[in-house]
Amino acid sequence: MDKFAIKMQICPIIVYICIMIYRILQQKLLEISAYYPVVTVTGPRQSGKTTLIKKVFSKLPYVLLETPNIKERAIEDPKGFLAKFPKGAILDEVQNVPKLFSFIQGIVDDNNNIKFILSGSQNFLLLDRITQTLAGRTAVLKLLPFSLEELKPTKFKIKNSFEYIFKGSYPRIYDKNIPVEIFYSDYIQTYVERDVRTIKNIGNLSTFNRFLQLCAGRIGQILNLDSLATDTGVTLNTVKSWLSILEASYIVYLLQPHHKNFNKRLVKRPKIYFYDTGLACNLLRIKSVEQLEIHHIRGNLFENFILTELLKSKLNNAQIPNFYFWRDKHGKEIDCIIETAEKLIPIEIKSSKTYTKDFFKNLNYWNKLSKSKTNNTYLVYNGDDDDKLPNGNLIGWNSLNKIPLE
Repeated sequence: MDKFAIKMQICPIIVYICIMIYRILQQKLLEISAYYPVVTVTGPRQSGKTTLIKKVFSKLPYVLLETPNIKERAIEDPKGFLAKFPKGAILDEVQNVPKLFSFIQGIVDDNNNIKFILSGSQNFLLLDRITQTLAGRTAVLKLLPFSLEELKPTKFKIKNSFEYIFKGSYPRIYDKNIPVEIFYSDYIQTYVERDVRTIKNIGNLSTFNRFLQLCAGRIGQILNLDSLATDTGVTLNTVKSWLSILEASYIVYLLQPHHKNFNKRLVKRPKIYFYDTGLACNLLRIKSVEQLEIHHIRGNLFENFILTELLKSKLNNAQIPNFYFWRDKHGKEIDCIIETAEKLIPIEIKSSKTYTKDFFKNLNYWNKLSKSKTNNTYLVYNGDDDDKLPNGNLIGWNSLNKIPLE
């Protein structure tokens, strides 16, 4: 191995606390890597992807394809570049060198004893390359920032849900104790200047930042693209394009309405949520936990927090999320419907710390309409007690693992 390859192996990286905190995805990553010659790990920037794959595949050399000289070498001679790694390698931010994908395809087809681990934070670009050249040769796993289950056994366990919502889940906030305002302001600036401009050439970044803030203000709401375009001051097509950028780079996700109408007219547009509530709080200019607890959007942020934790549970087990929401023309709504092979599981989410029977009103309505059983019904609230009630299961915010996802 020449000096160039050795240099790539010792390429400096920042080691986050996720080396110390066990990532649930690690088990599936190990299991799946036994079946595929290529494994792809994607997710938001700074969610801990690099630390995880370096820990799991410690014997493979690590290559960061954002480093200018390394990226240039890979672009100029992709075949010669990959030849430096006869047993495979970890290729981080691999979407920056699209030529590598077709060469990796040829290598793994000819060599059963080689392993490539690909990683990137730009989902659209990465998956587009994979679809074109590596379909059937790679498994794709998604790693989001820390989940509640990952933080519970550590010193970072928090008793107040709103503190989790305000701080968010990014590893560096916990590792370096960086004030959230500093971390997220820097995260947004870096994201806009690097990822957004890589995916699409946006002229007016201040308008895009306003668009980001307006999306945060619409958390948990039915997505109205016309209204968003008007408030941002751009065209409808621009809003559609920018929204796809936010989805591709793991800033927002859309929760689709459930298709089964039970003889009622349904809302057909999705609802918008953020992958990280700490980022959303920063965009909303919420400066403290105390400010959050009295903010008019606190209920929407709590709902976002719970739904994202459920989403992490699925992704950390390498499963496809099966979540929807339900709303009819009368405004009756269920925050989350989990669709399994055998049944539908309705979940209502309330930010109050005190339970009242009225919380089950929409669940009772939906159960009567769908002829569902109350033992499959769940109400998640901001309290600490769990209980089996006549109308369904009462679940505290810190007991989400009691909700069956299958």
